[in-house]
Amino acid sequence: MTDTPGRLLGLLSLLQTPREWPGSELADRLQVSPRTIRRDIDRLRELGYPVEATRGPVGGYRLVAGAAMPPLLLDDEEAVAIAVGLRTAAGHAVEGIEEASVRALAKLVQVLPARLRHRVATLNAATVPVLPGDGPRIDPEDLAVLASAVAARERLRFDYRDRGGAATRRQVEPHRLVSYGRRWYLVGHDLDRDDWRIFRVDRLADPQRTGLRFEPRELPAADAGAYVAGKLARHQDTHRAVVTLHAPYERLATHMSAAAGELEPIDEHSCRLRTRADSLDWLAVRLATVGCDFEVHEPPELRDHLRALATRIERSLGAAGNS
Repeated sequence: MTDTPGRLLGLLSLLQTPREWPGSELADRLQVSPRTIRRDIDRLRELGYPVEATRGPVGGYRLVAGAAMPPLLLDDEEAVAIAVGLRTAAGHAVEGIEEASVRALAKLVQVLPARLRHRVATLNAATVPVLPGDGPRIDPEDLAVLASAVAARERLRFDYRDRGGAATRRQVEPHRLVSYGRRWYLVGHDLDRDDWRIFRVDRLADPQRTGLRFEPRELPAADAGAYVAGKLARHQDTHRAVVTLHAPYERLATHMSAAAGELEPIDEHSCRLRTRADSLDWLAVRLATVGCDFEVHEPPELRDHLRALATRIERSLGAAGNS
């Protein structure tokens, strides 16, 4: 890469990922020599970007919080607005954007100057969001720490309470964050128990990155979403449902996550969904927002629940029209 401005932007883009980059890996990514990387790092520092270098077998370069913003073409007001918006999105169960919001928030917080971090904290302290449903509240700061450790392949320490309330201190190699239903879960390899575990993030406290990197292990499932769904199905009392969705499989498969259930085509116009949740309310909401007509085969109490829900909605609309 001979275009120096373009190479510097590419280098900044890599450094914004919350991890340490060995100089040799940066050189390979940008197809230049390690000596060129060292010169480019010096240029970034001269421009005010706080690039920190560490020595040792796992040393490298990383972008730390400082006085300069990365080249996002944002002024201070826009940066604060985006940070607050990402925190809001991360705290709501909006299917399809939560994990992306957490990843983006982790990158933005990584490089926000202190004056802007203080403004973001002040705005969040003065704001009370109205959360949908009855899911537990999650601290976006904790999510950002967890997401950063996942991206950097860095061990975590945190306090954890099990369902019985017993507290333990855990050391974990984090694999993925999963948003399932109304809760967040961390999938990771528990080093003390030498086994894979899922941790409810609302039961987790004081997460800390240790600085110790690790080589990823092979997850005993197709993906983290399937792993969480399988574990919860075995360990929780859930309501199971079988539903025909009157829409093409290709259309639904593009926006339904693995956590929504098992989707299989019936014909070119419909497909079958096998799903579960910890309440009939949540199953009803999931089906009401799927975006197509559907037919519930089981359980029969879900059909009764949907009828009651439809009656309440119709009654509410009628009351609004008469006011």
